[in-house]
Amino acid sequence: MNRRSILKTALGAGLAAESGAAPAFLAGQTRRASRPNILFLMDDQHRGDCTHADGNAAIHTPNIDRIGAEGVRFRRAYSCTPTCTPARSGLLTGLSPWNHGMLHMVAMAEHYPFTKPQAMRDAGYYTTGIGKMHYHTQRNTHGYHQVILDESGRIQNPEFRSDYRAWFWSEAPTRNPDATGIGWNDYPARPYVLPENLHPTHWTGQTAVNFLNSYNRAEPFFLKVSFARPHSPYDPPERLWKKYGEAPLPEASVGDWAAKYAPRNSDRDDIWHGDLGKAQVRESRRGYYGSVEFVDEQVGRILEALEKRGWLEETLIVFTSDHGDMTGDHHLWRKSYPYEASARIPMAMRWPEGLVSARRGQVRSETVELRDLLPTFLDAAGAPASRPLDGASLLGLVRNNAPAWREYLDLEHGVCYSPENNWTGLTDGRMKYIFHAYHGNEQLFDLVADPHELHDLSGDPKQNTALRMWRERMVRHLEIRGDEWVKGGKLQIRQKPIPRSPNFPASNA
Repeated sequence: MNRRSILKTALGAGLAAESGAAPAFLAGQTRRASRPNILFLMDDQHRGDCTHADGNAAIHTPNIDRIGAEGVRFRRAYSCTPTCTPARSGLLTGLSPWNHGMLHMVAMAEHYPFTKPQAMRDAGYYTTGIGKMHYHTQRNTHGYHQVILDESGRIQNPEFRSDYRAWFWSEAPTRNPDATGIGWNDYPARPYVLPENLHPTHWTGQTAVNFLNSYNRAEPFFLKVSFARPHSPYDPPERLWKKYGEAPLPEASVGDWAAKYAPRNSDRDDIWHGDLGKAQVRESRRGYYGSVEFVDEQVGRILEALEKRGWLEETLIVFTSDHGDMTGDHHLWRKSYPYEASARIPMAMRWPEGLVSARRGQVRSETVELRDLLPTFLDAAGAPASRPLDGASLLGLVRNNAPAWREYLDLEHGVCYSPENNWTGLTDGRMKYIFHAYHGNEQLFDLVADPHELHDLSGDPKQNTALRMWRERMVRHLEIRGDEWVKGGKLQIRQKPIPRSPNFPASNA
């Protein structure tokens, strides 16, 4: 099937369902298979504390919460390299940063030896990706049978037009898709100025609904639905903007160590640090929270379409995000930091009946990460990986309580925004250790007693033993990388960027 036919099927076949006409399948029709369908839902830049189920009373996320309530919610889920492309490399490969090769935000490799879509395709799945992939090049499929793209933030290449933009101009040829006027990493927020159905979040949800309404292949599907929001621009529909204007939004958390980030780093709207005041933090969060709920509404529409096909109990469903968003915490903005607002993400999984025998509604406290999703999907498919992976199956964790689960998780990000923003970290979900490579400074946080990381314990003499233990763990983790990282048993200051490890694949491999 050529790309024109794919788009016609995906974008057109289900439009009758949106207008209220009968969908293109028979009521109650089901398709039984020996392997479950897999529905992988993700959004972009979604803080782990921005779901109602995580204890945030201000935000309304009933559909994302439902996935965990009917399955499992992982309260200590992380993006170990919390910016878009390195996080998505771990998701694509099931590997840690050193092993997939991306240590900070650079373009992803064009080819990897083993990837999620190709592995699922080889396992007998029909593989489709909808929304933001962030691959290099943009039309790289990495093994998907089809990709239907919203890459609205990547329009620098005049020869590339995303499928969302092509659809937008077919629907509204005289309109500007960027009319709301906010940049892709800006802190200002305002309501979307165009009709709601033209918003990329709605388009991504509708395209996924259309896919489910019209799917009639014999093989099970692997469907990845990837929303570009709540990543800025913070531009929810007017109705959600109004809703969160009255909501009791949490104020920014500011640690006793964060004063150095209070000055603005520039006069631009895409700053990475600066104390903008309580009013601006609230305004930014108003748009951010509205954007999260708009994604949640689309998740609800997708789940409804799945249920109408009779496939809820034939489908493994996972929801997560690529990383978080500081939204003013500790005077920081955007992402790439070791702190919870940047590195912790929502993650929930619902399994179909019979796939595992486990109690539904679990809340797990083990540290899990994006690298664990490919092993999870392979486990569901009954397809072992053809090469070693760093992640482990979340189904195995739920099924067996995983007595051998990882003791702690590695976190890191190379230089981003400034040479001083360059760090490695470790966490077991209870404590977090951070080594800032530019100056050699350390931080230690008790995430149980201090979940907002307000108090750095690294200078507390009572924590010397704990600090030494975590430092030694970091030495063991990094020493295989050579003298640039560890020399003579000591962590080394690194003031020059190291964007890739030697394991990064050649672009033409």
